[in-house]
Amino acid sequence: MLNRALLLKLLSAVVLFGAWEIAGRIPVSFAFPTFLESMTALFEMTMNGMMFQAYSETLRPLAIGIAISAVLGIAIGLWVGLNSFFDWLFSPIFIVMQAAPLAALIPLLVLAYGIGLTSKVIVVCIMAMPVIVLNTSGAVRNTPESIKEMGQSFLASKTSILLRIVIPAASPVIFAGLRLGISAGFIGAILAELKITPTGVGDIITYSRSIADYPSMYAAIFSIILLAVLFLNLLEKIEKVLFKGNQRGYVSD
Repeated sequence: MLNRALLLKLLSAVVLFGAWEIAGRIPVSFAFPTFLESMTALFEMTMNGMMFQAYSETLRPLAIGIAISAVLGIAIGLWVGLNSFFDWLFSPIFIVMQAAPLAALIPLLVLAYGIGLTSKVIVVCIMAMPVIVLNTSGAVRNTPESIKEMGQSFLASKTSILLRIVIPAASPVIFAGLRLGISAGFIGAILAELKITPTGVGDIITYSRSIADYPSMYAAIFSIILLAVLFLNLLEKIEKVLFKGNQRGYVSD
């Protein structure tokens, strides 16, 4: 199954990059470079150190925001999922945060926190935390009552039921929510660099667009997508190791 999954991923990549190359050669737009031109620009920016310097700026708010979102998001999700009153009180807030147009909120964040690191971290948290909270609370809330009742019948304390029954049962969904939150965090990090101050990869995208260097612009966009895909695949591998009993198969299997 692993070989089949890898083959399908490689096949989808070949189809996507082939379509990109064809669309660039037609061309569909003068501002749409070919895949080879973009990869050449990515190689040049990597070799001259520009990409490494850009990612040293981009990864700071991303890492801080994801760390805060993961810790607080899981903690709040557990709290909300275990208490129906707090579920009623706080769940709508995170639902609104998830649905709110972040680009419209960024000017308010800039007015409140300036154009530094704090605003960018908050943007990442706004994107990542609601997904983590809602998945965690839903997983805890939907833990089978029969399992918890079994723990109570063995005179387990509330803490033991939480640590040994509820959290292990909800862990696969919590981890899936963490992956989705991290994916949203990547989007938030780039959006913050484009809308607040052009630094890091966002600076490359903005500057390349301003001078019509479209291969470099697409190369920078491709690099952040590639990094996100690699990181999420790593998390998926970790998830499969941690939760072997919850392996996902193909529909046709």
